[in-house]
Amino acid sequence: MSTAPEPLVAIAMKGYPRLSETFIAQELLGLQQRGLPFAIWSLRHPTDADRHLMHKQITAPVTYLPEYLHDDPGRVLRGALSALRRLGALRLAAVFLRDLVRDPTRNRLRRLGQACVMAHELPAGIAHLHVHYLHTPASVIRYVALLRGLSWSFSAHAKDIWTTPDWEKREKIAAAAWGVTCTRDGHAELARLSDRADKVALVYHGLDLARFPPPPSRMGRDGSDPADPVRFITIGRAVEKKGFDDLLSALARLPATLHWRLTHIGGGEKLKGLKILAEVLGLSERVTWAGPQAQAAVVTALREADLFVLPSKQADNGDRDGLPNVVMEAASQALPIVATDFAGIPEFVSDGVEGLLVAPGDVAALAQAMAELATAPERRAALGAAAHARLTQDFSAAAGLDRIHQKLLDAARAG
Repeated sequence: MSTAPEPLVAIAMKGYPRLSETFIAQELLGLQQRGLPFAIWSLRHPTDADRHLMHKQITAPVTYLPEYLHDDPGRVLRGALSALRRLGALRLAAVFLRDLVRDPTRNRLRRLGQACVMAHELPAGIAHLHVHYLHTPASVIRYVALLRGLSWSFSAHAKDIWTTPDWEKREKIAAAAWGVTCTRDGHAELARLSDRADKVALVYHGLDLARFPPPPSRMGRDGSDPADPVRFITIGRAVEKKGFDDLLSALARLPATLHWRLTHIGGGEKLKGLKILAEVLGLSERVTWAGPQAQAAVVTALREADLFVLPSKQADNGDRDGLPNVVMEAASQALPIVATDFAGIPEFVSDGVEGLLVAPGDVAALAQAMAELATAPERRAALGAAAHARLTQDFSAAAGLDRIHQKLLDAARAG
């Protein structure tokens, strides 16, 4: 009877599984399909009620660290006592104290406790550590690597790049064996702080097209029929950087003669406020708040829509999107895209080619772009076809997955 090989790599992230992080699930499944033996370590338990089919296909073992140290004091104590006996304890103490002086928070202490637990419980066969996100998850992994004498690497994405202090990014990049990120502007930011020109690579997530059906044939809706309105769709967590408040304000500016409906898919901290704003603007009856959905339901909604909209912008705390996977998912169903010329979006969408781009925060321009395409089904079809072609020709996931798989395998073998 055959058994699965023991994991060589531990892959850590803040929470697993998460409906909003299809790009991580896609990568994990792709690594599994390429034969990499790995284990998953999560700083938090899942909070989503559902999960994607990809999550159900991933068979790697999952270990959850105590989200708060008081959740499992016995486990934390065992980890701390074990850490004190390790050769790396002095190295960790020096790094942690330097971090704590610059970031004297309870969160910093929590990451130390989680690192002690992980270092204690990590199987002996693990030869390399990899982490998604360069902020708090990378702190845990850096501390574990110091305790266990292991190499580590990172995948940086969006918020972690733009809200982490320069000193912390610089020191983590220097400590890591290598890193990858998924947008040109994110890569430029990390390259600016890197200790070596080739330390951080640009690797797009892309999309595994085998998971998506061919685009549907669409009705030629033009917004003139109240019984068959144009269908807008937007997808993403209700957080400031997604710009959903701008979207609602733009919808309120659309001509009264244009008949439309909007579906929003996603949860998020600002969802309640957005619903109130929709009511204040008199839009409630035309907006469907679908909440978080598994990918099958997301694809169904995309196939039923006429136009995908995502007005991303920079949040007050500096947070911004990378290249949102939902933009590529919309393209998989040949949807034209109205979005902002911001962050990683223009790396996929060219204005007038795959969709229309407007300046972030420009509500009037957003309303104009939506109205322009809502009444032009033939132009929507042309833009949607171009978006699908862009995806299939330049953003297949396979090349990036092959590259990350090889880097992880090489690192594990070197360890």
